[in-house]
Amino acid sequence: MKRSAIVFCSLLLAARLAEGAQEWPQWGQNPRHTGSSSAVGQTATHILADVVYDPFVDAEKADPFAEGDLLVHYQVPIIDGNDIYMMSKGGQYTDITHWDTQTWIEKRLRWQGGNLVEKWSYTSDWYPVPFGTPANGPFWEPVFHPALSGSVLYVPGAFGAIWKLDKLSGGVLAHIQPFGSDPDTFTLGPLTVDGGGNVYYQVMRFKHGNPWGSNVEGSWLVKVSSSGQVQTATFASLTPGVPQANDKCQGTFNTNQLPFPPSPDAVAPLVTCGVQRPLINLAPAVANDGTIYVATVAHFSDRTSFLVAVNNNLTPKWVASLSERLNDGCDVLVPPSGTPGGCRVGAHVGVDPATNRPGSGRLIDDSTASPVIAPDGSIILGTYTRFNHVQGHLLHFSSTGQFLNSYLFGWDTTPSIWAHDGTYSVILKDNHYSDVGSYCNDPSLCPPDRTASTPSDPEAYFLTQLSPNLTAEWTWHNTNQLSCTRQPNGQVTCVSDHPQGFEFCVNAAVVDAHGVTYVNSEDGNLYVVQQGGTLRESLFLDLALGAAYTPVSMTSDGKIVTQNDGHLFIVGN
Repeated sequence: MKRSAIVFCSLLLAARLAEGAQEWPQWGQNPRHTGSSSAVGQTATHILADVVYDPFVDAEKADPFAEGDLLVHYQVPIIDGNDIYMMSKGGQYTDITHWDTQTWIEKRLRWQGGNLVEKWSYTSDWYPVPFGTPANGPFWEPVFHPALSGSVLYVPGAFGAIWKLDKLSGGVLAHIQPFGSDPDTFTLGPLTVDGGGNVYYQVMRFKHGNPWGSNVEGSWLVKVSSSGQVQTATFASLTPGVPQANDKCQGTFNTNQLPFPPSPDAVAPLVTCGVQRPLINLAPAVANDGTIYVATVAHFSDRTSFLVAVNNNLTPKWVASLSERLNDGCDVLVPPSGTPGGCRVGAHVGVDPATNRPGSGRLIDDSTASPVIAPDGSIILGTYTRFNHVQGHLLHFSSTGQFLNSYLFGWDTTPSIWAHDGTYSVILKDNHYSDVGSYCNDPSLCPPDRTASTPSDPEAYFLTQLSPNLTAEWTWHNTNQLSCTRQPNGQVTCVSDHPQGFEFCVNAAVVDAHGVTYVNSEDGNLYVVQQGGTLRESLFLDLALGAAYTPVSMTSDGKIVTQNDGHLFIVGN
C-alpha cells in the first residue's frame, strides 16, 4: 500500500473512532457531514415500521401558497443502537405563514419486538424564524434538529437556547440560555457535535416587527462544551474584510429589461448589502483539526455570500467569497443566445444573464445545504444558481480557502462522501428540472418546458458520483414514469403520467461501506444504487409529489431509516 493511502486510512479510522459508536448522531452522520456509514446496508425489500411524525401534512399541502407541495424541512432520524430519536409535531396548523402555532416534539423510539415503541417525548419551546418576504427569508418551514453526544441529547430551544436532555429518560439536565429571553432571538438549523462532545449552533436576533426588511440586530456562533461552558462569537467578528451593512453589493437587472443582459456591456444596478449573517437551515461542520466551517450571506444580497473558517477558540481563520466563481452562464448552460430561454443576442459567453458578471454561488434560506469536509480536508458546499434551471452549483474549496472547482448541481444538497482506495468520491442527487424556465419567469422568453428550450439537456433526474475534482465518475438515471398509490388494503395502483421521470427529494443521502447509495424520490420509491451506477433494488413507500427534501440515515446492522410524506419508515431485509 502506498504511504499516502496508509496515512489517508489512518486519518479516516481516527476520525471514526473519535465520533464514537453511535450510528447516526446528527445531520450528515458526523461533524464533517459526510453522510457515510461503516455498515453494509440491507436490501430494501420490506417496510419494517411506519410511524407518522407530521400529522399536518394534508393541511400543509392543501395550503393555497403551497400549491400541493410539502414545503417543510425535516430532521434526519438520529440512531443510537436500538433507539431512534425523531421529531414530531403538535399544536395546530394555521397556515404556511404562521409556523409558530405548531409545537416541536422530540421522541425516543425503541426498536423492540419488531416494532418502534415510544419511550418518551419532550416538547421544546423552540419555534421557527418568521415567514419570509419575496426578497428575503424562508418560505419553507425551517428545520428543527437535535444532536446526540454520548449519554446526552441536545435539543434546540427558544430565544437562542438549547436544552440538554438525558437520552434514556428524556429528563432535562440543563437549559443553556446565553441570550436571555428575547422573543426575536432564534436558534437556527441543525446542531453539530464534534468528537470532543462540544456542541456548535447558530443564533440570530431580528429587529422586532420587521425581520426581513431591516438588518438583523445580531448573529452568533455558539460553542458549548460537554461540561456546559459557553463561548459565543459574533458573525461580524468572524467575517473581517467583507462588505459592511451600508456598502453596495451586486444587484440584478429589472425584469422590464428582458431578455438579459439588456446589452452586451450593460452594468446591473447595485443594492445595499446588509449585514453578513448565518443561514436558517445550515449545520456548522467541524474538521478533524477542530476548524469550524459555516457560511454567511449579506442580508439584502444573496449573491454576496462567504464560506467562513473559524478556529476552535471562535476566532476567524479565513473567509472565502462565493461570488463570481462561475463562467458557465450564457451560451454554456443557458440555451443559445437569441433562442427561447437564451440570453440576449450578443451576450458575453458564460456570464450570469441577470448580472452580466460571472455567476455567483448564492445562499438562500430555503436550502439545508451544509458544508461537507472531504477526507483531504477540502470543503464542498451546495449553492443556488438560477441561470441553470435552478440546479445550483457545488463549490469546492481547499482547507486554506482557495477555490478549486465546481459542479453544475448544488441546490439543497449535502452530498455524501465514499472513502475508498486511498481517495474518495462525492455522491449527490442531480436533478435537471423542468417547469422553471432557464433564467426568468417570463414563459414567452424562458419557456418552462425544458425539453423544448434545451433539447441537448432535457428534463431528467440522476444520481451522480463525482471524483475529488468534481468530474463525473458515473450517473444513474431514474426513468420511472409511474405515479403509484398504496390503497388502504395495501394494494398498489399505478398510472403512467411522468414521461420525464421524478425528481429526487433527498437533501442528504446515505452511502454504505461498499459505496452503495440509498436515496428517496418524489415517485415514492427508496432506491438502492450500486457502484458503477446500476440499480440494485427499489421499494415503494407511497407517492410524495412535491415532497420536502428529506434526509436518510442507517443503523449499524444496515437498516435504512427514511422518510416520505410525514412518515418515518424503517426498511430492510
